[in-house]
Amino acid sequence: MTGNHLKVGIVCGEQSGDLLGSELIQELKKYKNVKLFGIGGPKLKNLGLNSYFDFEELQIMGIVEPLLNYKRISNRRKQLIKNFKKEKIDIFVGIDSPDFNISIHKQLKKEQICKNIQVVSPSVWAWRQNRIKAILKYIDLTLCLFNFEHKFYQEVGHTSSHLGHPFSKIEKISKHYVFDKFQLDQAKKYVSVLPGSRESEIKYMLPIYKDFIELHSGENPDYIYLIPTSNEKLHKEIEKIIGANKNVIIRMNSIREFLSISEFSVVTSGTASLESAILECPPIICYKTNPINYFIISKLLKVQNVGLPNLLLRKQMFPELIQKECNSENINKAINDLDEIISKSSEIQDELKQGLCGIGPSNACKLILGL
Repeated sequence: MTGNHLKVGIVCGEQSGDLLGSELIQELKKYKNVKLFGIGGPKLKNLGLNSYFDFEELQIMGIVEPLLNYKRISNRRKQLIKNFKKEKIDIFVGIDSPDFNISIHKQLKKEQICKNIQVVSPSVWAWRQNRIKAILKYIDLTLCLFNFEHKFYQEVGHTSSHLGHPFSKIEKISKHYVFDKFQLDQAKKYVSVLPGSRESEIKYMLPIYKDFIELHSGENPDYIYLIPTSNEKLHKEIEKIIGANKNVIIRMNSIREFLSISEFSVVTSGTASLESAILECPPIICYKTNPINYFIISKLLKVQNVGLPNLLLRKQMFPELIQKECNSENINKAINDLDEIISKSSEIQDELKQGLCGIGPSNACKLILGL
């Protein structure tokens, strides 16, 4: 760090991480002349990041996929570390993508290049708790989305803080606005279908959701199924799998609008399940992956529930259909379990939002500069 100048290395591989990173960088820019290096999405690029490669390359999950892509991922990591050392960065901010980022934290710390910050805690409280050794050794500060993660780190002696989650501030969008924007029939009923943002999730989940749509629409002809997408590539892939179906509407950048008018949602486990619950659109949380992935992960899991809203509420409020249970028939049956949840959706929203309120990007920025 030289005077008012701050060189920041940053790595994120998700749209949600791009948002978190951009909020932190905007705050840092209030205090320092920030120069960015690394990987990010459109929001970070708007703040001056010249991304070394497309951040979608990091969207790899599970056990098998990283192994199959090990050489490519390893080369990308080496490229980043080399560039960070060349630029003599002052801090490194790794956002989510824990396995990819922890290796970078390790190398930078060993060579005493910079201070290391991890935004979004690895799920060490849920599985692979041996990772805590590397976190204690190589990461100077972890900014957690959830308070229970911060408490976990306090117990093991790691410096952390509860950053909070952007979803603590979101509100439903007016139904009339959504109907007008997308030219939707107000007489129809709507269901949001959220297959995920990664190609592997689309591969395993969307065919199941397609079967569900066909099953449910056969019994309920007054329903329309809304599928939001985050980019053009994903949009085309979903259109290809769904095919021609007059009961399905697919639109880019529409998740909040679609959830705001839907009776319920069918969601691939992840942050979308939390967003759905907070917008009072009860999610049926689904997940299916490569059988080898599931076998290994299921043996390592330390928690009973996988859905974020259920984890935060510390009970299974919303249905979870995992692996063999994840099929169109079970999704259809799970709708019957939503009536009681719908009647309590406002109370659930309040409880979830309270648990998501943290110190915020402004105070987190002060912690980073204090390192």
